Amino acid sequence: MESEQLTRSSQRWANAALAALSEGPDRYDFAVHHAGVAAEHLLKAYLCGIHPLLIVEGKHFDSFLHVVGRGARAKTPITKAKTIGLMEAFVRAHQLLPGKIPIDRNGFEPLADARNGVAHSSVCEGEQALSVFAICLRVIDPLLTELEIDAAKYWGPYQELHDKLVGDRVKAARVRLEALRARARAVFRQRFSHLTDKETVAVLATITNREPRADCDDYEPKPCPACVAEGWVGGEVGYEEYEGDLHRVLTPSRFDCYACDFEADGEEFQELKDLTGQIFSEADAEDFWTPDDEVPGSMVGR
Repeated sequence: MESEQLTRSSQRWANAALAALSEGPDRYDFAVHHAGVAAEHLLKAYLCGIHPLLIVEGKHFDSFLHVVGRGARAKTPITKAKTIGLMEAFVRAHQLLPGKIPIDRNGFEPLADARNGVAHSSVCEGEQALSVFAICLRVIDPLLTELEIDAAKYWGPYQELHDKLVGDRVKAARVRLEALRARARAVFRQRFSHLTDKETVAVLATITNREPRADCDDYEPKPCPACVAEGWVGGEVGYEEYEGDLHRVLTPSRFDCYACDFEADGEEFQELKDLTGQIFSEADAEDFWTPDDEVPGSMVGR
């Protein structure tokens, strides 16, 4: 369970995945499977670099014993040590790298599902393979930066193919985003073009006052990139210490506007550069305890 070993393994699987992809549709199943393994091993390399315990299956005590140097007390050999799966590795790394990996759990699930689908039933379609690679690259590239790994060395002879895949996905995401904007602007015109400016302001005040969707940790109001109304940027909440103070951090992953029905998440949302930055606010005790709890000892007397 060494970070360097997992990194080398990830590189081999990534190169094998791109090699299979370059051979055409008949090898897409191999490409998807290998891409999933490459992502899993690099996620674990990052976690293991912090501490090997971070990749151990929580309920397998013998695995813990091997990691902490007490393998002689284990009932099973280290070759049978149990580690977390692909999805859990992503969840843990994503939490430790807020804002660094540009997709959330929902955006990552297609990669995990596709890898498992190939492994268990050999099912893989062409468009699915390309989508899986887009997700894989969006996870691996920031991890290479975080681990200070030379991307050119990691991708080796497939660097050019990697760059083309990234470029194609970015272009496709931008086209989809502009289509979403155009549709939203048409909806806005249909709803408000017959109203006066004063009536529009009044109606917008009512519409934008609605509670945001409940499938994100939190939301913050932001101007809509498709119309003149105010919408909601939502995402996951974490906490960071800066200069001795604890800050609450919202890492955005989607945008919703009720005035024009504009919605963007995944790759389309990442193209909205003005909305993707983390939002910091001061954290307080209410973020960590409720009135029914005892006041944390560290807060008493402050």
